Amino acid sequence: MFINSLLSDKKKLAIIALILANLIWGAALPIYKWTLEIVPPFTFAFLRFFIASIIIFPFVYKKFKFSSREIPLLVFSSIISITFQIPLLFFGLTLSPSINAPIIISSGPIILIASSFIFFREKISKKLLLGTLISLSGVLVIILNPALKEGFGTDVLGNFFVFLATICGVIQALVFKKLLKNNSPLLLVFLIFVIGSITLIPETFIEFKNLGLFAINFQSLTGIAYAAILSSVSGYFLYMYGLKHINVSEIGIFSYVDPIATILIAVPLLNEVITQSYAIAAILVFLGIYVAENRVHYHPIHLLTKRYRL
Repeated sequence: MFINSLLSDKKKLAIIALILANLIWGAALPIYKWTLEIVPPFTFAFLRFFIASIIIFPFVYKKFKFSSREIPLLVFSSIISITFQIPLLFFGLTLSPSINAPIIISSGPIILIASSFIFFREKISKKLLLGTLISLSGVLVIILNPALKEGFGTDVLGNFFVFLATICGVIQALVFKKLLKNNSPLLLVFLIFVIGSITLIPETFIEFKNLGLFAINFQSLTGIAYAAILSSVSGYFLYMYGLKHINVSEIGIFSYVDPIATILIAVPLLNEVITQSYAIAAILVFLGIYVAENRVHYHPIHLLTKRYRL
Protein backbone atom coordinates (compact mmCIF):
# COMPACT_ATOMS: atom_id res chain seq x y z
CA MET A 1 0.00 0.00 0.00
CA PHE A 2 2.73 2.44 1.03
CA ILE A 3 4.93 1.52 -1.95
CA ASN A 4 2.06 1.95 -4.42
CA SER A 5 1.13 5.33 -2.92
CA LEU A 6 4.76 6.45 -3.02
CA LEU A 7 5.30 5.40 -6.63
CA SER A 8 2.16 7.22 -7.73
CA ASP A 9 3.25 10.51 -6.15
CA LYS A 10 5.70 12.35 -8.41
CA LYS A 11 6.72 14.80 -5.70
CA LYS A 12 7.67 12.01 -3.31
CA LEU A 13 9.62 10.27 -6.06
CA ALA A 14 11.32 13.58 -6.77
CA ILE A 15 12.36 13.84 -3.11
CA ILE A 16 13.86 10.34 -3.21
CA ALA A 17 15.61 11.18 -6.50
CA LEU A 18 17.20 14.30 -4.99
CA ILE A 19 18.31 12.43 -1.86
CA LEU A 20 19.98 9.76 -4.02
CA ALA A 21 21.59 12.38 -6.29
CA ASN A 22 23.11 14.22 -3.34
CA LEU A 23 24.35 10.99 -1.76
CA ILE A 24 26.06 10.12 -5.06
CA TRP A 25 27.59 13.59 -5.39
CA GLY A 26 28.61 13.76 -1.73
CA ALA A 27 30.47 10.45 -2.01
CA ALA A 28 31.92 11.59 -5.34
CA LEU A 29 33.95 14.47 -3.91
CA PRO A 30 36.67 12.35 -2.24
CA ILE A 31 36.58 9.92 -5.19
CA TYR A 32 37.20 12.85 -7.54
CA LYS A 33 40.13 14.02 -5.42
CA TRP A 34 41.54 10.48 -5.40
CA THR A 35 41.19 10.24 -9.19
CA LEU A 36 42.72 13.69 -9.75
CA GLU A 37 45.97 12.36 -8.27
CA ILE A 38 46.40 10.65 -11.65
CA VAL A 39 44.01 12.20 -14.19
CA PRO A 40 44.41 15.95 -15.02
CA PRO A 41 41.33 18.11 -14.26
CA PHE A 42 40.18 19.07 -17.77
CA THR A 43 40.87 15.58 -19.12
CA PHE A 44 38.88 14.08 -16.24
CA ALA A 45 35.99 16.48 -16.83
CA PHE A 46 35.95 15.79 -20.58
CA LEU A 47 36.02 12.00 -20.18
CA ARG A 48 33.32 12.15 -17.51
CA PHE A 49 30.78 13.93 -19.69
CA PHE A 50 31.82 12.50 -23.07
CA ILE A 51 31.45 8.91 -21.84
CA ALA A 52 28.19 9.79 -20.09
CA SER A 53 26.74 11.31 -23.28
CA ILE A 54 27.58 8.11 -25.20
CA ILE A 55 25.76 6.05 -22.55
CA ILE A 56 22.65 8.26 -22.70
CA PHE A 57 22.47 8.59 -26.52
CA PRO A 58 20.63 5.28 -27.24
CA PHE A 59 17.83 6.36 -24.88
CA VAL A 60 17.18 9.78 -26.43
CA TYR A 61 17.96 9.72 -30.15
CA LYS A 62 14.46 8.55 -31.13
CA LYS A 63 12.80 11.25 -29.02
CA PHE A 64 15.02 14.14 -30.02
CA LYS A 65 12.84 17.24 -29.77
CA PHE A 66 14.14 20.59 -28.55
CA SER A 67 12.89 24.13 -29.21
CA SER A 68 15.32 26.28 -31.22
CA ARG A 69 14.29 29.27 -29.13
CA GLU A 70 15.82 27.66 -26.06
CA ILE A 71 19.21 26.90 -27.64
CA PRO A 72 20.92 30.07 -26.28
CA LEU A 73 19.75 29.20 -22.76
CA LEU A 74 20.86 25.58 -23.27
CA VAL A 75 24.35 26.68 -24.32
CA PHE A 76 24.57 29.10 -21.40
CA SER A 77 23.53 26.39 -18.91
CA SER A 78 26.09 23.96 -20.39
CA ILE A 79 28.89 26.50 -20.03
CA ILE A 80 27.91 27.39 -16.46
CA SER A 81 27.30 23.84 -15.23
CA ILE A 82 30.16 22.05 -17.00
CA THR A 83 32.71 24.38 -18.59
CA PHE A 84 33.01 26.56 -15.47
CA GLN A 85 31.57 24.68 -12.50
CA ILE A 86 33.25 21.28 -12.89
CA PRO A 87 36.84 22.47 -13.57
CA LEU A 88 36.52 24.94 -10.68
CA LEU A 89 35.39 22.10 -8.43
CA PHE A 90 38.18 19.80 -9.65
CA PHE A 91 40.88 22.42 -9.18
CA GLY A 92 39.46 23.14 -5.73
CA LEU A 93 39.61 19.46 -4.79
CA THR A 94 43.21 19.12 -5.95
CA LEU A 95 44.25 21.99 -3.68
CA SER A 96 42.18 21.47 -0.51
CA PRO A 97 40.62 18.62 1.54
CA SER A 98 37.50 17.11 -0.02
CA ILE A 99 35.53 17.32 3.26
CA ASN A 100 35.61 21.14 2.94
CA ALA A 101 33.65 21.07 -0.31
CA PRO A 102 30.20 19.91 0.91
CA ILE A 103 30.16 22.50 3.71
CA ILE A 104 30.97 25.27 1.24
CA ILE A 105 28.42 23.89 -1.23
CA SER A 106 25.77 23.81 1.53
CA SER A 107 25.88 27.62 1.51
CA GLY A 108 24.26 27.64 -1.95
CA PRO A 109 20.73 28.54 -0.72
CA ILE A 110 22.15 31.36 1.40
CA ILE A 111 24.11 32.67 -1.61
CA LEU A 112 20.83 32.69 -3.54
CA ILE A 113 19.18 34.77 -0.81
CA ALA A 114 22.10 37.22 -0.72
CA SER A 115 22.08 37.52 -4.51
CA SER A 116 18.38 38.33 -4.61
CA PHE A 117 19.02 41.16 -2.13
CA ILE A 118 22.12 42.57 -3.85
CA PHE A 119 21.10 42.26 -7.51
CA PHE A 120 17.30 42.34 -7.45
CA ARG A 121 16.75 44.54 -4.39
CA GLU A 122 14.35 42.02 -2.91
CA LYS A 123 13.34 42.78 0.65
CA ILE A 124 14.64 40.39 3.27
CA SER A 125 13.78 40.20 6.95
CA LYS A 126 16.27 40.85 9.75
CA LYS A 127 16.11 37.15 10.62
CA LEU A 128 16.95 36.22 7.04
CA LEU A 129 19.82 38.71 6.93
CA LEU A 130 21.20 37.47 10.27
CA GLY A 131 21.03 33.85 9.14
CA THR A 132 22.77 34.70 5.89
CA LEU A 133 25.62 36.44 7.71
CA ILE A 134 26.03 33.54 10.18
CA SER A 135 26.11 30.94 7.39
CA LEU A 136 28.55 32.92 5.27
CA SER A 137 30.80 33.36 8.32
CA GLY A 138 30.97 29.57 8.52
CA VAL A 139 31.96 29.41 4.85
CA LEU A 140 34.65 32.04 5.49
CA VAL A 141 36.01 29.93 8.38
CA ILE A 142 36.43 27.00 5.97
CA ILE A 143 37.90 29.13 3.17
CA LEU A 144 40.25 31.32 5.22
CA ASN A 145 41.22 29.06 8.15
CA PRO A 146 44.30 27.69 6.32
CA ALA A 147 45.51 31.29 5.85
CA LEU A 148 45.58 31.81 9.64
CA LYS A 149 47.83 28.78 10.05
CA GLU A 150 50.06 28.79 6.98
CA GLY A 151 49.33 32.01 5.08
CA PHE A 152 47.52 32.32 1.75
CA GLY A 153 48.52 29.02 0.20
CA THR A 154 46.94 26.36 -1.97
CA ASP A 155 44.25 25.37 0.58
CA VAL A 156 42.78 28.87 0.57
CA LEU A 157 42.80 28.99 -3.23
CA GLY A 158 41.24 25.53 -3.43
CA ASN A 159 38.43 26.49 -1.04
CA PHE A 160 37.81 29.66 -3.04
CA PHE A 161 37.53 27.63 -6.27
CA VAL A 162 34.89 25.41 -4.62
CA PHE A 163 33.04 28.54 -3.52
CA LEU A 164 33.01 29.83 -7.11
CA ALA A 165 31.75 26.40 -8.25
CA THR A 166 28.94 26.72 -5.69
CA ILE A 167 27.89 30.06 -7.19
CA CYS A 168 27.80 28.37 -10.61
CA GLY A 169 25.60 25.67 -9.07
CA VAL A 170 23.09 28.28 -7.87
CA ILE A 171 22.87 29.76 -11.38
CA GLN A 172 22.63 26.24 -12.80
CA ALA A 173 19.56 25.37 -10.70
CA LEU A 174 17.71 28.48 -11.84
CA VAL A 175 18.49 27.90 -15.53
CA PHE A 176 17.74 24.16 -15.41
CA LYS A 177 14.34 24.81 -13.83
CA LYS A 178 13.41 27.06 -16.76
CA LEU A 179 14.58 24.54 -19.38
CA LEU A 180 12.76 21.66 -17.72
CA LYS A 181 9.34 23.24 -18.30
CA ASN A 182 9.20 22.00 -21.90
CA ASN A 183 11.88 19.29 -22.10
CA SER A 184 12.48 15.79 -20.75
CA PRO A 185 15.16 15.52 -18.05
CA LEU A 186 17.15 12.82 -19.88
CA LEU A 187 17.28 14.70 -23.19
CA LEU A 188 18.32 17.87 -21.41
CA VAL A 189 21.10 16.02 -19.58
CA PHE A 190 22.33 14.56 -22.88
CA LEU A 191 22.43 17.92 -24.68
CA ILE A 192 24.19 19.66 -21.79
CA PHE A 193 26.78 16.88 -21.61
CA VAL A 194 27.48 17.03 -25.36
CA ILE A 195 27.85 20.82 -25.44
CA GLY A 196 29.89 20.80 -22.24
CA SER A 197 32.21 18.10 -23.59
CA ILE A 198 32.84 20.12 -26.76
CA THR A 199 33.78 23.23 -24.77
CA LEU A 200 36.32 21.19 -22.76
CA ILE A 201 38.19 19.83 -25.83
CA PRO A 202 40.72 22.72 -26.20
CA GLU A 203 41.82 22.55 -22.53
CA THR A 204 41.96 18.74 -22.66
CA PHE A 205 44.16 18.89 -25.77
CA ILE A 206 46.54 21.33 -24.04
CA GLU A 207 46.78 19.04 -21.00
CA PHE A 208 47.50 16.03 -23.20
CA LYS A 209 50.14 17.99 -25.15
CA ASN A 210 51.89 19.08 -21.94
CA LEU A 211 51.44 16.01 -19.74
CA GLY A 212 50.88 13.10 -22.10
CA LEU A 213 48.59 10.14 -21.39
CA PHE A 214 47.67 9.59 -17.75
CA ALA A 215 48.30 6.23 -16.05
CA ILE A 216 45.52 3.77 -16.90
CA ASN A 217 45.08 1.70 -13.74
CA PHE A 218 42.46 0.70 -11.17
CA GLN A 219 42.47 4.14 -9.53
CA SER A 220 41.94 6.17 -12.70
CA LEU A 221 39.44 3.75 -14.26
CA THR A 222 37.38 3.50 -11.06
CA GLY A 223 37.23 7.28 -10.72
CA ILE A 224 36.27 7.85 -14.35
CA ALA A 225 33.62 5.09 -14.23
CA TYR A 226 32.09 6.50 -11.03
CA ALA A 227 32.11 10.04 -12.46
CA ALA A 228 30.61 9.06 -15.82
CA ILE A 229 28.05 6.43 -14.78
CA LEU A 230 26.98 7.41 -11.27
CA SER A 231 27.76 11.13 -10.90
CA SER A 232 26.87 12.12 -14.46
CA VAL A 233 24.27 9.73 -15.91
CA SER A 234 22.52 8.70 -12.70
CA GLY A 235 23.18 11.80 -10.60
CA TYR A 236 22.16 14.38 -13.19
CA PHE A 237 19.08 12.44 -14.29
CA LEU A 238 17.91 12.07 -10.68
CA TYR A 239 18.64 15.75 -10.06
CA MET A 240 16.78 16.87 -13.20
CA TYR A 241 13.79 14.67 -12.38
CA GLY A 242 13.68 16.04 -8.85
CA LEU A 243 14.09 19.63 -9.99
CA LYS A 244 11.20 19.22 -12.43
CA HIS A 245 8.78 18.42 -9.59
CA ILE A 246 10.26 20.38 -6.65
CA ASN A 247 10.42 24.14 -6.07
CA VAL A 248 13.87 25.67 -6.61
CA SER A 249 13.72 27.17 -3.11
CA GLU A 250 13.64 23.63 -1.64
CA ILE A 251 16.58 22.23 -3.63
CA GLY A 252 19.13 23.47 -1.08
CA ILE A 253 17.61 21.28 1.62
CA PHE A 254 19.05 18.20 -0.04
CA SER A 255 22.64 19.43 0.31
CA TYR A 256 22.29 18.50 4.00
CA VAL A 257 23.14 14.89 3.15
CA ASP A 258 26.32 15.72 1.17
CA PRO A 259 28.74 16.15 4.12
CA ILE A 260 27.72 12.78 5.59
CA ALA A 261 28.44 10.90 2.37
CA THR A 262 31.69 12.83 1.84
CA ILE A 263 33.05 12.13 5.32
CA LEU A 264 32.19 8.41 5.13
CA ILE A 265 34.35 8.11 1.99
CA ALA A 266 37.04 10.76 2.60
CA VAL A 267 38.19 9.55 6.01
CA PRO A 268 39.09 5.95 4.99
CA LEU A 269 40.03 6.69 1.35
CA LEU A 270 42.11 9.86 1.78
CA ASN A 271 42.84 9.81 5.53
CA GLU A 272 41.31 13.27 5.88
CA VAL A 273 40.72 14.55 9.41
CA ILE A 274 37.73 16.42 10.85
CA THR A 275 39.34 19.37 12.66
CA GLN A 276 37.89 21.63 15.32
CA SER A 277 37.68 24.55 12.88
CA TYR A 278 35.84 22.32 10.39
CA ALA A 279 33.26 21.40 13.04
CA ILE A 280 32.79 25.06 14.00
CA ALA A 281 32.35 26.07 10.36
CA ALA A 282 29.78 23.31 9.76
CA ILE A 283 27.80 24.40 12.85
CA LEU A 284 27.82 28.03 11.67
CA VAL A 285 26.64 27.12 8.17
CA PHE A 286 23.71 25.04 9.37
CA LEU A 287 22.91 27.45 12.22
CA GLY A 288 22.68 30.19 9.61
CA ILE A 289 20.31 28.10 7.52
CA TYR A 290 18.17 27.49 10.63
CA VAL A 291 18.03 31.21 11.53
CA ALA A 292 17.37 32.26 7.92
CA GLU A 293 14.77 29.65 7.03
CA ASN A 294 13.72 28.38 10.48
CA ARG A 295 13.61 24.84 9.15
CA VAL A 296 16.62 22.74 10.09
CA HIS A 297 13.99 20.11 10.92
CA TYR A 298 12.77 20.52 7.34
CA HIS A 299 15.22 18.03 5.90
CA PRO A 300 14.72 15.51 3.06
CA ILE A 301 13.38 12.74 5.30
CA HIS A 302 10.96 15.22 6.88
CA LEU A 303 9.56 15.99 3.42
CA LEU A 304 8.75 12.31 2.95
CA THR A 305 7.29 11.78 6.42
CA LYS A 306 4.96 14.77 6.09
CA ARG A 307 2.51 12.50 4.23
CA TYR A 308 3.86 8.98 4.78
CA ARG A 309 4.69 7.82 8.29
CA LEU A 310 7.96 5.97 7.77
